[in-house]
Amino acid sequence: MSFEFLSPEIIEQIAQKYGYWAVFFGILLENLGLPIPGETVTIVGGFLAGSHQLEFQWVLCDAALGAALGGTIGYWIGAKGGWALLSKLGKLLRFKDSQLEDLRQKFGENAGKAVFFGRFIALFRVFASPLAGISGMPFWSFMVYNVTGAVTWATVMVSLSYFAGQVVPLEKLIDFATEFAFVALFLVAVAIGLPLWLESRKKEETPSPSIIAKEAETHNPVS
Repeated sequence: MSFEFLSPEIIEQIAQKYGYWAVFFGILLENLGLPIPGETVTIVGGFLAGSHQLEFQWVLCDAALGAALGGTIGYWIGAKGGWALLSKLGKLLRFKDSQLEDLRQKFGENAGKAVFFGRFIALFRVFASPLAGISGMPFWSFMVYNVTGAVTWATVMVSLSYFAGQVVPLEKLIDFATEFAFVALFLVAVAIGLPLWLESRKKEETPSPSIIAKEAETHNPVS
């Protein structure tokens, strides 16, 4: 999700002009839900570090800090008012409250993994932290996964662009990272959506107690 006019070339120019601030705020704002291409900003920062225009360690620190801080703010947004917002959105999309409650419960069971690995998945990077707050994940437990996930993601992305950027064009790096993120999103959507769909079908096919009782009365009439 990104502004169409923020092409890799424009992002590179912004990063060259504003340096580490561009990396930090780009990632922070993306984590707050704004359509900023944070992943592209990170790759550009690492690429510029590889060409000695920025320092590797400071790009890495900015990326990790922006991601961790954005995730923390997202958690509190979810914890304070996220469930009410999710309920309204669910009604618009015709989800039942019971379905949303099941989704919240299942997310809560895997919240740590979602927060950590969600960093590498398109869109999940934005929604994992608020969902952790909505699901009632303990704050300090969230912070462990949030910080370690942010540091791991920043290290992988900045290091990849730092080293690979010396032999691979910037546009190719961005294309590869974007494709990977959306493939991961598709796999996660299938992993979450398919069990919910199968469970919904199973409930539809299972007759209710009242129907069973009526059938029993039909086959065994009272004399």
